[in-house]
Amino acid sequence: MKRLIIICEGQSEVEFCKDVLMPFFSEKNIIIQTPLIKKSGGGIIPWQGLKKQIERHLQGTGVYVTTFFDYYGIPANYAFPKWSESLFQPDKIVRMNLLETAMKEDLNRDLSRRFIPYIQLHEFEGLLFNNIEVFQQNFTAREIVDFNGLETTIEAYQNPEMINDTIENAPSKRLERYILGYDKVLFGSMLAESIGLDRIRQKSFRFNNWIQELSEI
Repeated sequence: MKRLIIICEGQSEVEFCKDVLMPFFSEKNIIIQTPLIKKSGGGIIPWQGLKKQIERHLQGTGVYVTTFFDYYGIPANYAFPKWSESLFQPDKIVRMNLLETAMKEDLNRDLSRRFIPYIQLHEFEGLLFNNIEVFQQNFTAREIVDFNGLETTIEAYQNPEMINDTIENAPSKRLERYILGYDKVLFGSMLAESIGLDRIRQKSFRFNNWIQELSEI
């Protein structure tokens, strides 16, 4: 079996990988491991530190490495390759592609061919705004404290990866407002399992492209 290491930003991403991605890749004879970004306890770190972790994992024979962290909230002084250049790209999809390519090009050339960089545009929680029925199946009417806000958000974004117009309206902040007692780690993976990987991929095309590329290693 092939081995794939998914370096995760936080526990929400780890649980999603274990509950949703692991069964999918297992069927393709790919074993996944989900270490957190080191030295952070959950959260992004400067590029040079992350780069060292990526290259350390790539030292394993035949192992592939990818990343799973949010673009949202990365400070400029973390010095990701071509960060300043990327800010001149108004199209955020183009911006993500530029940053991912720059990450790959900045690695040791002998190792980079087994590195598949991925930056989640905005937040992982954006993937959960897939359909209103999943929320109704998992939460009571009392727990969904702003049904109209939740439904409006889902209907407004054909691609839920694009949800994030202000700091207050980041996907996780919206869910905290819409769902009583929303817990990122506990409910994020639960909702993702209920939605199902196929439906998530149908709506979130950057995420879909990432999963497709990983499945072909």
